[in-house]
Amino acid sequence: AALGDSDTTRVGQWVLAIGSPFGLNQTVTHGIISARERGQVSLGNTIRIKDFLQTDAAINPGSSGGPLINLDGEVIGINTAIASKSGSNSGVAFSIPVNLVKRILDQLLDKGVVTRGYLGLQVAQSFEPADAANLGLSRAQGALIDTVYPQTPAATAGVRARDVVLEVDGVAIRNENHFINLISSLPAGRRIRLNVWRERRALTIDAVVGDWAAAQAQFKREKDKP
Repeated sequence: AALGDSDTTRVGQWVLAIGSPFGLNQTVTHGIISARERGQVSLGNTIRIKDFLQTDAAINPGSSGGPLINLDGEVIGINTAIASKSGSNSGVAFSIPVNLVKRILDQLLDKGVVTRGYLGLQVAQSFEPADAANLGLSRAQGALIDTVYPQTPAATAGVRARDVVLEVDGVAIRNENHFINLISSLPAGRRIRLNVWRERRALTIDAVVGDWAAAQAQFKREKDKP
């Protein structure tokens, strides 16, 4: 199947979902893109990267892994999960954007593993207009830093709790999920420039992206020390 460009997908665009709900092979349903960059999806504490296309196309148990396609027949997503109190379709379903799939595919073919960039910090789960006003910002845009962990790239660079990351290498950060996904997509060792809001003024911080897997391995070794 031809792979499309999920970055050009727009809310309201018509899509088709193909899968095998309840064992019914090659079932096709239709709907629209309901939202993009959806990160408020509970898939367990081990799932860090959440950047879904939301659709109201009927997706049920057994549909996961099937393609979400546009009206040109191009795959723009891989159907993954639903939000439902009954366990069946409630008009809220989620699909992994195909551009994320492409990046993972390229890494697997090139290196045999999936690598993730990290800085070593925790972002606040919400950043409301009232929070922005208290910090001297005119609107709630960016990622509010909740915690900076010691001996991490963020700590080395001088990032602090209560900083708001406004830009990464000139890319405006829309929200905390956008920030997490952007950093995760960067290769380890890359130098980046953060535009940060701190104490009612903007400043620039240079940082080096770390390797998530290596950091986790180091943490485990230190934890296991007697």
